[in-house]
Amino acid sequence: MTTFNEREKGFESKYKHDQETQFKMTARRNKLLGLWAAEKMGMTGAAAEANAKDVVVADFDKPGDDDVIGKVLKDLGAKGVKMGETDLRREMERLAAVARDQITREAKPDSPQQV
Repeated sequence: MTTFNEREKGFESKYKHDQETQFKMTARRNKLLGLWAAEKMGMTGAAAEANAKDVVVADFDKPGDDDVIGKVLKDLGAKGVKMGETDLRREMERLAAVARDQITREAKPDSPQQV
């Protein structure tokens, strides 16, 4: 195999890894957002987890965050929780950073234990 082919495979592998990581971070952010919204609506336990799943699934409706934002705003409004789109986007950004940190920590192998 030539050096060029090896480099190409390396780039393809990195791109695939980066895409998978981005998907995981977005899904985690959406789950965290669903749990956050559930708390705002007074949900706990299984109901909060179900809400988080629904938010994750809502992201598959169309590209971008508009489907998630629309769902969460609609749900919050139905429960009488006042929330503007700007505030919701700000919370999404905060949770994106949390999700990124969580995924990064999970991806790092445990440091070797000293004997």
